Order: sequence, then structure tokens, then C-alpha cells
Amino acid sequence: MDYLLYLQALIMGIVEGLTEFLPVSSTGHLIVTAELLDFWTEDKRVVFEIAIQLGAILAVCFDYREKMAQITTGFFRREAVATRFVTNLLLAFLPAMVIGYFAIDFIKGVLFDPMVVATMLVLGGIVILWAERREHVIHVHDVDDMRWQDALKIGFAQCLAMIPGTSRSGATIIGGLLFGLSRKTAAEFSFFLAVPTMIAATVYSVWKHRDEFILADLPVFAIGFIAAFLVAAWVVKALVRFVSTHGFTVFAWYRIAFGLFILISAWTGLINWG
Repeated sequence: MDYLLYLQALIMGIVEGLTEFLPVSSTGHLIVTAELLDFWTEDKRVVFEIAIQLGAILAVCFDYREKMAQITTGFFRREAVATRFVTNLLLAFLPAMVIGYFAIDFIKGVLFDPMVVATMLVLGGIVILWAERREHVIHVHDVDDMRWQDALKIGFAQCLAMIPGTSRSGATIIGGLLFGLSRKTAAEFSFFLAVPTMIAATVYSVWKHRDEFILADLPVFAIGFIAAFLVAAWVVKALVRFVSTHGFTVFAWYRIAFGLFILISAWTGLINWG
């Protein structure tokens, strides 16, 4: 038994669970963590990250299971609120689906690099600081009150997160703030939007890398999946409580500090980021 590999899988799962729904870039953290741990081969790592991202997404489904059940039953009963909510999710998901389909190979081949991640962490942190300090005019206080225009704008904002280090949740949450959503509403809609977005990405990646799945790797996948699920389930609840009273400034400073650390350590030769 390769206990070191199991420990690495546990760490990767925890990192995914902690960062998937925070505006700090889960993809960026996974890239950096995998480089530091020298975790698996690149092909194996891609498949593993699919598994742990699915674990984090299912955590949202678990935390918001009552809301999702209401939406599902209401949609099939053609209730106005549920129909509008589902329509908004589909509209917000559409831009990333189209752009991702055509650009995914370029993005993974060129932009999945620790230096790109570090640069986008810093730039994203500066944007969050600016967004928090500007006057915040709120016209949407609940996800059920969102208009289709709000959803579509957030969908285009989500496309920025295809650049590693930008953060999907950061792009959608800060986009929501700029477009007039309350902090709580922006965070919750980001959670819900993650479900179709990440499930679609998972299905595509599983099909593309189906030959990499082997039974012997199942314990490694299971450890990472369970860790990501448990940690993400806690983070989702904690984030909504936190941002309702504190905002996102602390995450901005964390992004800037972490990004600068990567850049400075690479420049000085302290760490070889590959």
C-alpha cells in the first residue's frame, strides 16, 4: 500500500474542498499543491481532480437539498419562481459551456502554469478590493428575485474563471456584487451555478480521459472524493455566514499574498514550480 500517495490524495481533497467555493481559485491551488507534492503523473492527476471536484459539487447539493427539491418539484409543476430560477441557471451556464467547448484544449495546454496562476491571484485580489470599496447598490436580495439579465451577466463573468488563478466562485460572486446582488445572494447563486457548470465539465473530462480510470486507483480517488465532500459541505455554510457580515476583503489580501509568494519564490529560485 502506498501510504504517501494516500496522504497526498487526502491533502488534495482538503485543498479542493476548502477552495472550490471561496474566491481564491481552486484550480490554481490544485495546480500549485500538485507541483509541491509531485502528485501522480499529469494524466492521472487530471482524472483525480475530476473526482474530487465532483465531491465538492455534491456537497452543495447536500447542503441545499431542500431548496433543490423545491426547485425540481416546482419546475415540473410549472411554478413561476422555480421556472425562473432554472431559466436563470441555464442562461448563466450557457456562456461558459460554449466558450469552454471551443477553448478548453488551449486553456489547459497553455494557461495551466503556476506563474499564470500567481499573476491572476494577484490581479483578482486587486479587483476584489476595488469591488468591495466601491459603493454597493443592491437591487437583488434573494436568488429567487434575480432577472434573466442578472443571470446572463454573471454567466459571462464566470467565463473569466477559465484562466487558472481567477477563481470561478470569485468571478461569479464579484460579478454578482458589481451587478447589484447582495453578498449572500451572489454567494448562493455562485454555489447553484457551480452544479451544472462542474457536472458538465466532469462528464466531458470523464469521457475524454476514460482510458485513465483503472480499478486499482479507486482507494486514492475515494480518499480525495470524501475529503473534498466533507470539507466543502462545511465551507459552503461557513462562507454564507461569514460574507453576510464581513465581505470578501480578507480573501483579496490572501490572494495577493499567496500570488506574490509564488512569484517571489520562483524569481529567487527558492522553489522550482516546474
